[in-house]
Amino acid sequence: MFVKHVVNHPDYDRHEPLIDMLSMSIEKYENTADEFQAFNDELKQLNSGVAALSVLMDQYKLNTTDFENEIGKKSLVSMILNGKRPLNLNHIRKLSERFNLPPQTFI
Repeated sequence: MFVKHVVNHPDYDRHEPLIDMLSMSIEKYENTADEFQAFNDELKQLNSGVAALSVLMDQYKLNTTDFENEIGKKSLVSMILNGKRPLNLNHIRKLSERFNLPPQTFI
């Protein structure tokens, strides 16, 4: 949502080179800074769909009990977040609808 807003800003084209340079610098910092190392290591071990779900949970201040309609009981959500069970196609479809994101986000 934020990116769409920024790209449509009237000054975006004028500042695009600066935005690109800052984006690359921030990405490099996040990938190499010691304070992000543990987070990056944990993220690499997660399935990308589970990682997306985890980020969304953090952003929306959700917990494992908030997904009964999309995934099921708290215990199943916990197993998925811990990598013990995968998201199935039904979960992916429902999460996609809930967050208005493409299903590929959760694959």
